[in-house]
Amino acid sequence: MGAGHDHGVTESSHERPLWWALGLTAIFLVAEIVGGLLTNSLALLSDAAHMGTDVLALGISLFAVRLSRRPADAKRTYGYARMEALGAMVNGGLLFVVAGYILWEAVGRFRDPPEVASMGMLVVAVVGLIVNLISMRLLKAGSGESLNVHGAYLEVWADMLGSVGVIVGAIVIQFTGFARVDPIVAVLIGLWVLPRSASLMRDAGHILMQGVPKGIDLDKVRSAIGSTPGVRSLHDLHVWALGSTVPVLTAHIVYGPDGGTAEAMRESIASGLNERFGIRKATLQLEASSCEQTVTHDAPP
Repeated sequence: MGAGHDHGVTESSHERPLWWALGLTAIFLVAEIVGGLLTNSLALLSDAAHMGTDVLALGISLFAVRLSRRPADAKRTYGYARMEALGAMVNGGLLFVVAGYILWEAVGRFRDPPEVASMGMLVVAVVGLIVNLISMRLLKAGSGESLNVHGAYLEVWADMLGSVGVIVGAIVIQFTGFARVDPIVAVLIGLWVLPRSASLMRDAGHILMQGVPKGIDLDKVRSAIGSTPGVRSLHDLHVWALGSTVPVLTAHIVYGPDGGTAEAMRESIASGLNERFGIRKATLQLEASSCEQTVTHDAPP
């Protein structure tokens, strides 16, 4: 028995904030690239690079949101809910590439730090910080409910820290003339982003590999089903997620007559899974004897 077919409801509820965040980020990206080139600041350009991945990441997130709302069809019987995890995986990969490039570029600047126009760097970074804070506010609600939105939120969070770092660097250069603080800030941004990118990709990979969703203990699920009156045993128990908020369960259950009718037992188990574990899509095959007991036949002469 399965219940709950609203795969895209949560995702679609966060589409408008994603659009606003994308618009703000895209507009400021142009200003930050121009500012980084004019001031010759690697820290500012690294922040612009992250901002560029934000634009792409938010675009991917919106694409995934829209596609995940498409209904199941003859080729994709579960629909497009997995687009959420695919979008998060791409976003994590983008963060990795950008952080790696900035770290590589910073090495050269440590050896020969160029002149940096600190005041222009400061002005652009302050505006960037304001844009990032607004975008973070827009995406915060959805970041705890959707892996896809969480990936976009993480991108913006990294940019916010980058803007703070650039502001600090600009102030240091302005008052001390210590130009090496620029690549130092860029390195710190890259080192902050890398482990969080790995975490995002790990979570997305876990979903794509059909791992047990976070917050669900498989042993407790097995125990809950096994304690239902009339259940003799169960096998082929699988729990995975279509997206970060859509857990799915399938199981074969061997039952006896003391549990009532098969339909009543199925309803009882499905209701318990929904109440205790939030599993609304449960496909339960009830068997009078285990289908694991295979029957062999002699081959014809």
